[in-house]
Amino acid sequence: MDNSGTMTLAFELEALKGLADPNAVFEDARGWTEYVGVVSEKPTYVVTNFTRKERVRQDFFSGPRGVEESLENVKRQFDTDRHVFVGTTDEDEQVAEDAGWEFLHVEDAAEAAGWTLAGDAEDDEDHFETETRDDWP
Repeated sequence: MDNSGTMTLAFELEALKGLADPNAVFEDARGWTEYVGVVSEKPTYVVTNFTRKERVRQDFFSGPRGVEESLENVKRQFDTDRHVFVGTTDEDEQVAEDAGWEFLHVEDAAEAAGWTLAGDAEDDEDHFETETRDDWP
């Protein structure tokens, strides 16, 4: 990721769930962003429960608003050189564009930042379990 200037980074909740260690991702992102948070169409309690469970400390969240309105509000509130939205779908990309944000698919963001995707970690675990099961009589 380009780390010139200042950046606000927003994750769609499903994108954050797609990462193996959301807390580590947020801690890493704090090293090169000004603000990092979560936006979602889901009710506030769903986002709050997930971020508490994962020990993610966010600078902002969408609250009861939709994603596009949340991105617009965050952009007005947090005046940085760049606003980047990490999502999972073409719809997320369109919402980012409509709100005036840059968009990255979570896979591309993970690759650029060196984050592990949840699927990659699960595949490793599944592979281990499969090997273990092969040893059973």
